[in-house]
Amino acid sequence: MFKKEVYIKRREKLRETVGSGLILLPGNDESPMNYADNPFHFHQDSSFKYFFGLDFPFLAGILDCETGEDIIFGDDLTVIDFVWMGPQPTILERASAYGIKRSEPLQKLVEILQENRSKGRTIHFLPPYRPENKIKLFEWLGITPAESHKESSPELVRAVIAQRNYKAPWEIEELRKAADISVDMHRTAMRMAAPGVTEAEITAAVNYEAEKVGARISFPIIGTINGQTLHNHYHGNTLKSGQMFLLDAGAEIESGYAADLSSTVPVDPHFTQVQRDIYNLTLDSHNTSIDMLKPGIAFKEVYLESARVIVRGLKDMGIMKGDVDDAVTNGAHALFFPCGLGHMMGMDVHDMEDLGEIYVGWDGKERPKQFGIKSLRLGRKLEPGFVLTIEPGIYFIPELIDKWQKEGTNKDFLNFDKINQYRDFGGIRNEEDFLITETGYELLGKPKPKSIEDVEAEHAKDLPL
Repeated sequence: MFKKEVYIKRREKLRETVGSGLILLPGNDESPMNYADNPFHFHQDSSFKYFFGLDFPFLAGILDCETGEDIIFGDDLTVIDFVWMGPQPTILERASAYGIKRSEPLQKLVEILQENRSKGRTIHFLPPYRPENKIKLFEWLGITPAESHKESSPELVRAVIAQRNYKAPWEIEELRKAADISVDMHRTAMRMAAPGVTEAEITAAVNYEAEKVGARISFPIIGTINGQTLHNHYHGNTLKSGQMFLLDAGAEIESGYAADLSSTVPVDPHFTQVQRDIYNLTLDSHNTSIDMLKPGIAFKEVYLESARVIVRGLKDMGIMKGDVDDAVTNGAHALFFPCGLGHMMGMDVHDMEDLGEIYVGWDGKERPKQFGIKSLRLGRKLEPGFVLTIEPGIYFIPELIDKWQKEGTNKDFLNFDKINQYRDFGGIRNEEDFLITETGYELLGKPKPKSIEDVEAEHAKDLPL
């Protein structure tokens, strides 16, 4: 993927930051759909791939902080395997491309770990998120699955985040490639949305845009007329006049770097006036957030201002009332904006979420517990090299409206008579990906149609043959 010197320096820096002991990084195994020989598409653990580069299953690696040695563990394939897969290089042959000089069978890993543990050396590992790696830790170190998260190494977690949070120029170029493909995925959906077309047809075409250039989707596609359901993976509806179609989808390229975009398009050729009003308000919040991006600003403050923009607009429409700052402080905006504003992105679409958002997104500080802002995955001060999403939205969720109205939640800021006129509206969001630079920000990838004029113009285009 990158030059082997990149991986050598990454491992050197990780050893230096952790300081002592052994660093254990298990790779991922294949995950069967329904039996062992029918696995899901393989996805390597991102931290393993970041430091070792190797993108195939059944591997583990260790870094010795004292000796500076790196070892890859895995069992070489045999001629019987070649019958099904064709000739394959040895693990050491593959690993040498990433600056690794030693490989051993997996059984040797157990011996080395137990030998070093008996000498009192610390074995650092990251919190496992796959059941098979929890089982491995039990077999290798006697740590039960229930204890594996607690026994993981905070020093290693912080050290990995301190490297992966800051994207190097070659990583940024990969992220741009993923974003460019993702924009094409969204343009396809905008052109297809029309009465009589199914969600499944659009979702299939969006997936094809990634697959045809050797990429794949970075997460299961959200393509729905029910945009008020934030993570809606059901694709069984047929689009009808008067509705809107929301797409949340991104591409992941071969290197593992990902993109994450959202768009909302009318099913008809043009937005209705009501749709225009809500769409433009969402877009105002989106653009205000972008304009605030710069090093040193806490992303929590960007989120709060994005919420204030939404409250001001909904007040003008008679949907909300009262003091804007008080409404946001009390979380009244969360009836319409119950999610966060964005998240870190890189090799994972929610970058390093497996390592804990308190470290990745909040720099070790406690995350707020109030409904709405508690879903903000990123709150820390921004720094050059960070890559993140901006994705405010406005959603009318009937079940949540009914709950708040019945309980009187934030009634001083909400006009429920007016709100109920919108209960079947659905939801709207736009989402783009940004790099924080030394002086501000940079949009990653080519621009996605997002103004009403640009969306309607894209909507009117025919799909290429």
